[in-house]
Amino acid sequence: MVKSTIEIPERENRVLNIVKARHGFKTKEQAFIFLINEYEQDLEPELRPEYIKKLSKINEEKGIIFKNIDELRKLTGE
Repeated sequence: MVKSTIEIPERENRVLNIVKARHGFKTKEQAFIFLINEYEQDLEPELRPEYIKKLSKINEEKGIIFKNIDELRKLTGE
């Protein structure tokens, strides 16, 4: 775990105290971690590691090559 000392303005400190109280956290650190985790959910999917892994798996898959819909139907047995 990384330790970090930060300075925050008074207004943001009040917001942090409200989050702490609403969610029953014992420390501001817990409230801060909660806020970070909430923000992480809103990040664009392409920035999340699990999305990058999913894309890598899709890129590794082999597809069926066909020239037209009739050829595709023959290949799939329809």
